[in-house]
Amino acid sequence: MKNLIKRALTGIIFVAVLVGAICYHPISFLIVFGIITGLTLWEFYGLVKHYEEASIKRTISSLGGAYLFAATFAYTNQLTDGIIFLPYILFLIYILVAELYYKAPNPINNWAFTIFAQVYCAGTFSMLNFIATIPDTPGQIVYSPLFIMAIFIFIWLNDTGAYLVGSMIGKRRLFERISPKKSWEGFFGGLAVALGASQVLAWYAPEVSWYNWLGLSATVVLFGTWGDLIESLLKRTLGVKDSGNVLPGHGGMLDRFDSLMLAAPAAYIYIEVFIRN
Repeated sequence: MKNLIKRALTGIIFVAVLVGAICYHPISFLIVFGIITGLTLWEFYGLVKHYEEASIKRTISSLGGAYLFAATFAYTNQLTDGIIFLPYILFLIYILVAELYYKAPNPINNWAFTIFAQVYCAGTFSMLNFIATIPDTPGQIVYSPLFIMAIFIFIWLNDTGAYLVGSMIGKRRLFERISPKKSWEGFFGGLAVALGASQVLAWYAPEVSWYNWLGLSATVVLFGTWGDLIESLLKRTLGVKDSGNVLPGHGGMLDRFDSLMLAAPAAYIYIEVFIRN
C-alpha cells in the first residue's frame, strides 16, 4: 500500500509538472524540457558508462544535448538562424577528437554510445520544438501546446488501457523475447482508448479533422509501443531492471519517456505530411 501511494503521488506530480510546463508558457516548456533532456542523457550515460569498457564524459555530453534542445527552440521560433548550432557541431567534433588523447581501451564504444544518445534522447526532445512552434513567424515566439499535449495524452491513455486490458484478458504475447508481460490484447486495448480520446480532441480542436486526429493517435500508439520495446531491449542488454530511480515507484527518466523517443519523430512526420500541408 505504501508503494502504491508513493507511485500515485509521484505520477500526479510528474503529470502536473509536464502539463504545467507545456501549457503555461513557451519559456516554461523550454526550461523544463531542457532539464529533462539533460537528465535523460545523464541517466543514459550512467547506464553505459562501464559497459564493454566504455568511458563516457557524462557532464559535457549531457550539457551538449541540453544545448541542442535550447538551440532548436530558438531556431524553430526563428529567433536566430543556423549559426546557433555551431557550438553543438564543435561539441560533436570534440567528442571525436578527444578520443585521440584519452587513450581509452575502446574508443569506438565511447563514440557509439555518446552519439547514439544524442540522437536517441536529445534529438527526440528537440523534435518537440518543431511540433510546438507555429511556422512562418520570424522573430517572435508563437507556440502552440496542442499537439505536444495530444502526444502525451495518447501515450498516457495507451499505457493505461494496455495495462488494464492486458492484465484482465491478455494471453497472446506481443514481444515475449523483449517484454514478456505485454500482450496483443493489451496493445489493442490501449489503441482503442487512444483512438477514443482522439475524437474527444477532435471535438475540442475542430481545426484538425477527426480523421487526422484518428491517424495521429494511431501513429503515436504504434511508434510509442516500439519505443517502449526498444528501451526494454536496451535494459535487457545492459542487465538492469529500471533505467534509474529519480522518480520513486516509476523508475528513471528513460522509463518515463521511452514511448516518446519514437512517438515524437513519427508524430512530427505525420503532422507535417497530413495536417500542416
